[in-house]
Amino acid sequence: MARVLLFGRLADQAGWRDRTVEAGSIADLRRALADGDAALGEALAGPGVQVAVDKAIVRGEAVLAAGTEVAFLPPMSGG
Repeated sequence: MARVLLFGRLADQAGWRDRTVEAGSIADLRRALADGDAALGEALAGPGVQVAVDKAIVRGEAVLAAGTEVAFLPPMSGG
């Protein structure tokens, strides 16, 4: 089970910020979240969304162990 954290507009869209989900990889996790909420799945796959596994940004795929924390971060803007 992975602890999933959503931030910013992703959390607003999903209606939750913290949830535990059964998944063995980031791809599995994205699929599980999209199966439960297609609009959220689309948002998570959108441009600029970053994934952090145990507080480290991950590019591409990663295997998730029990108790892993996965955060989905929306695109940032600023000046």
